[in-house]
Amino acid sequence: MLKKLFQSLRSPKRRTQQLRSTPEVLNSSQHSLQRAQFSRYAVNIVERLQNAGYQAYLVGGCVRDMLLNITPKDFDVATSATPEQVRAEFRNARIIGRRFKLVHIHFGREIIEVATFRANHPQNDEEEDSNQSSRNESGRILRDNVYGTLEEDAQRRDFTINALYYDPVSERILDYANGVHDIRNRLLRLIGDPQQRYQEDPVRMLRAVRFAAKLNFGIEKHTAAPIRELAPMLREIPSARLFEEVLKLFLSGNASDTFEMLVDLELFDPLFPASAEALEHNPTYTHTLISEALRNTDLRIKQGKPVTPAFLFAALLWPALPARVMYLQDRGMPAIPAMQEAAHELISEQCQRIAIPKRFTMPIREIWDMQERLPRRSGKRADMLLDNPRFRAGYDFLLLRESAGEETNGLGQWWTDYQDANDSGRRDMIRDLSNAKEDGTGPAPRKRRRTSGAKRKRSAAADE
Repeated sequence: MLKKLFQSLRSPKRRTQQLRSTPEVLNSSQHSLQRAQFSRYAVNIVERLQNAGYQAYLVGGCVRDMLLNITPKDFDVATSATPEQVRAEFRNARIIGRRFKLVHIHFGREIIEVATFRANHPQNDEEEDSNQSSRNESGRILRDNVYGTLEEDAQRRDFTINALYYDPVSERILDYANGVHDIRNRLLRLIGDPQQRYQEDPVRMLRAVRFAAKLNFGIEKHTAAPIRELAPMLREIPSARLFEEVLKLFLSGNASDTFEMLVDLELFDPLFPASAEALEHNPTYTHTLISEALRNTDLRIKQGKPVTPAFLFAALLWPALPARVMYLQDRGMPAIPAMQEAAHELISEQCQRIAIPKRFTMPIREIWDMQERLPRRSGKRADMLLDNPRFRAGYDFLLLRESAGEETNGLGQWWTDYQDANDSGRRDMIRDLSNAKEDGTGPAPRKRRRTSGAKRKRSAAADE
């Protein structure tokens, strides 16, 4: 994947991709698309809007993916009709959004999103009221609520491969930006000046990585060139929005390639600063653990198995945790409280960048906490841990750590055997573990902290 990326960076291309004033029109004999391939509800919406006198097309990802023989996840419609005009045509329509109004038209569980053609904001805010500025000082778009023409809508889109409009009635493709050419050459290219487009919305840098990884495309030379310099602008993006973008990056079945590209383009640091620091100071272990976790994630997605963001974030952040735990332990804090305190600190810092919801941060901490509890197997502790609802995630995480090269004295294999053993076998394993500790062949027992005289007196008074 990266070899393909590097090859594309060296390819000589125009500095910017400008749109044609009139689109290249591809008739049905010039492309592979057929209206029957698309959602019949989306096609019906386009037909009804056209019959009502509006322009309407299937647009964006569904057209791109169909040309690549990929099944689209959803079908979007772009139209000259305003949201209110669309709602007037469809009783099952609902207007949503404040930054830019969209219409969702419901057909049972399927929802077709309909957007009015949009235009770019003026680059010079003097054209607008000074109290209604649409951009901040760095050029990022703050408001995006200007309706426009079909040509302006194409200009506003980010990548050439997403600026394709398909008319299922005439079965023609309208191509304003050589998008079909770039699809055939498997090349990702921004429309317009890359530096300006990234400054308008820095998340476009993450979208470039996501599309390149998902589609196995190379990133065109000038599209990639400004990314390393502008990567710090991601720190200006709201943390809640970055959470959604990170899920798209790592839960699309191409997380392993995505991670490599994020690191190479210096986009990983503004997303995960503590983990990026661990990657710098302990590169082999950090890279191996994260890569292995992401390969497992990709495999589960391809197999149709569930994937929890909690386990994903636990792996992405773990390499930054042990040093913090060790720091607290060196200052006298017991192992489990040290783990809990370090975990709280690390997650709080990370949530300043990416707003991980509490429904995921709690399981992350429980998975990490289990790493301190799994070595404690004597007496009834092993069975109690086995009954813990987080045992399986904690056990899988232990195996992940071992696969990255951590030495655990065979702890992962012991727990594997313990799960497979019957009651008698489990008792024998606990007995063998106790005997090994007594004769010195097992892990050294943890030192108990001495209790001060004052504490002993308070304890004795409490017992009385």
